[in-house]
Amino acid sequence: MASYVVYICGPLEMLHEILLQAQRENLTNGDYVFFYLDVFGESLRAGRPWQDNRTWEQAQALREAFQTVLVITYREPPNPEYQEFQNRLLIRAREDFGVELAPSLMNLIAGCFYDGILLYAEVLNETIQEGGTREDGLRIVEKMQGRKYHGVTGLVVMDKNNDRETDFVLWAMGDLDSGDFQPAAHYSGAEKQIWWTGRPIPWVKGAPPLDNPPCAFDLDDPSCDKTPLSTLAIVALGTGITFIMFGVSSFLIFRKLMLEKELASMLWRIRWEELQFGNSERYHKGAGSRLTLSLRGSSYGSLMTAHGKYQIFANTGHFKGNVVAIKHVNKKRIELTRQVLFELKHMRDVQFNHLTRFIGACIDPPNICVVTEYCTRGSLQDILENDSINLDWMFRYSLINDLVKGMAFLHNSIIAFHGSLKSSNCVVDSRFVLKITDYGLASFRSTAEPDDSHALYAKKLWTAPELLSGNSLPTAGMQKADVYSFGIILQEIALRSGPFYLEGLDLSPKEIVQKVRNGQRPYFRPSIDRTQLNEELVLLMERCWAQDSAERPDFGQIKCFIRRFNKEGGTSILDNLLLRMEQYANNLEKLVEERTQAYLEEKRKAEALLYQILPHSVAEQLKRGETVQAEAFDSVTIYFSDIVGFTALSAESTPMQVVTLLNDLYTCFDAIIDNFDVYKVETIGDAYMVVSGLPGRNGQRHAPEIARMALALLDAVSSFRIRHRPHDQLRLRIGVHTGPVCAGVVGLKMPRYCLFGDTVNTASRMESNGQALKIHVSSTTKDALDELGCFQLELRGDVEMKGKGKMRTYWLLGERKGPAGLL
Repeated sequence: MASYVVYICGPLEMLHEILLQAQRENLTNGDYVFFYLDVFGESLRAGRPWQDNRTWEQAQALREAFQTVLVITYREPPNPEYQEFQNRLLIRAREDFGVELAPSLMNLIAGCFYDGILLYAEVLNETIQEGGTREDGLRIVEKMQGRKYHGVTGLVVMDKNNDRETDFVLWAMGDLDSGDFQPAAHYSGAEKQIWWTGRPIPWVKGAPPLDNPPCAFDLDDPSCDKTPLSTLAIVALGTGITFIMFGVSSFLIFRKLMLEKELASMLWRIRWEELQFGNSERYHKGAGSRLTLSLRGSSYGSLMTAHGKYQIFANTGHFKGNVVAIKHVNKKRIELTRQVLFELKHMRDVQFNHLTRFIGACIDPPNICVVTEYCTRGSLQDILENDSINLDWMFRYSLINDLVKGMAFLHNSIIAFHGSLKSSNCVVDSRFVLKITDYGLASFRSTAEPDDSHALYAKKLWTAPELLSGNSLPTAGMQKADVYSFGIILQEIALRSGPFYLEGLDLSPKEIVQKVRNGQRPYFRPSIDRTQLNEELVLLMERCWAQDSAERPDFGQIKCFIRRFNKEGGTSILDNLLLRMEQYANNLEKLVEERTQAYLEEKRKAEALLYQILPHSVAEQLKRGETVQAEAFDSVTIYFSDIVGFTALSAESTPMQVVTLLNDLYTCFDAIIDNFDVYKVETIGDAYMVVSGLPGRNGQRHAPEIARMALALLDAVSSFRIRHRPHDQLRLRIGVHTGPVCAGVVGLKMPRYCLFGDTVNTASRMESNGQALKIHVSSTTKDALDELGCFQLELRGDVEMKGKGKMRTYWLLGERKGPAGLL
């Protein structure tokens, strides 16, 4: 009998399937040995990698098959330094990042990174001591080859390829009675040697498979040719299986990573500042009914009149220009556990025509709320209790059909059930399409009313008796409870007399709930007028609110019932659809006008933003699709400034404080330069660049415009206060130069209007060679200012400029009142 060695690398579920198939093919009788590569030991956390949620027969088969499995993992360093490092790693992760890590081989990665930094630092120090620099990459790499040193993970040995020699552990089922896996040996990469623990491997046949089994490698023996497949076919088959296994593993890992990325991104989150509130009359004009709350409660809205008796639709606001429904949650804070993140993800994933769209949630205390699509017609309960709305049976069947479709989809989705279905949780949009709301998000649910309040019992009129008893139900039981609630809504739609209508009885919601909860025969249910209702509809109601949940139909069966009701009403349904189309046409003109206005407003905003980024003339050329040609200017004046000591100030401040400082400063500067004929070119870090004389030529005015602007900015800096360091004085260094430049637009993506020429470099040199709180000007700028005779300048002398030699420069001190009409 031939024997083979099989190496498997992939998810544990894939290994289980392979071993079960191998068991069925009689390949686990000892002739085969399976090596499972699980370097981080995830399958060994419970000590029994063969355990799974399977039938008893499959579990026993897996346990027998795993006797032929050897698991290979990394070896956890036994030295106490690593244990201390791992403990500190777990504490840092919890305290600094809010992440709960468990002791596992995964933490070995952090230890290896730590040792890698130690190795680089050790080699870098040696290189510097020998006269080298940190840029000598090749020299540093060569020094790492073949090096040995003691790190936090123990002895670290590097080979000639700068790969670390790694230690591994071989695990086998050491206890056949319990099925626990135990270390059988470990491999030392530094010593290139295997150390056996002394525990024998329980081979199925009492000994390991043969190294050279008959007919395994001696292919020249004709008696061994028992396979109908050619060698090429076997190789192709093996390659294909390998690629498939690799593809499946990669897909599972990729899907897991994408799931974690989506959970961490929190796309559902809405900041409270993003919600805008205004006059509710703007949103609700001409949009439906009001609901009497004296006997019943609606969770869809919360706006009350002065008497607290009527509800006016939902609590609404604006989010990104759209009206949304906002439901406040009576909780002080929401803990973002993994379960809550999954609930929010599922809410974003569930999209259906008859479910209100989940837009997001705000978890900023104390404004915790859920934001959903707003339906202007109000809730189904509003419409049913509004006598001014005429509902024929075709329209009622349409509402019922929408409700059934929504619940059928919800029951087949990841959310699985509603749990609080009632007519106030069914809302109607402007097209009279019914949608279900208040589903999912169990972690956000709370009871605002006292336990014995009138409103609380009014909301329980739709609740199934098994839920009223306080029992915790599985998913299937909750779905049957939804069917009961649907039966109450069905009676509400049919009679239009409110939920749980009782003919001739005047009971409070509390009394009704108590009678339903008692469950005494005859079971307490709403009244039905069989003379006015369809017999099949009455039968459906009674089946839906049956006391035994097993007798209630599911929504798939209910959908068939509703289809049978409408079997003879095709023409009327068409008439109903035509009526809806007429309603759409009446609103179409207004909708088009609103969308056109919204488009024009967005176009205006986009153009305003473009004019802030590029000069107006350049922006107009780009809008027309023209190529912007570079343009030469004979004489302009350029202003450069930066903050003295900005590097030291940044080192002592947080990144957010630095951003706030620069934003405050340049917002102040931007407001000042609007008073002068100048153009702001760009800001890079703490550098601020302004030019006058382009893109619009202004004759000889560019030098005095820049001079006056520089004096104004210097004066503003003297009173500027740094938020996080209010006692520190901001010191501005300014340089000005006049000369010719060339200007044009550079790039296609994020185009920039840039200046080129020696004048730009000279202006930058004037700034870098200046002094704090002074305006350093060149001789050409001084000559341009002297033509006016109203600026005070002081000779600084000849200053050595990098790349320019010595240049005579001046300090601009101020401006005298000169003769009128010069500019």
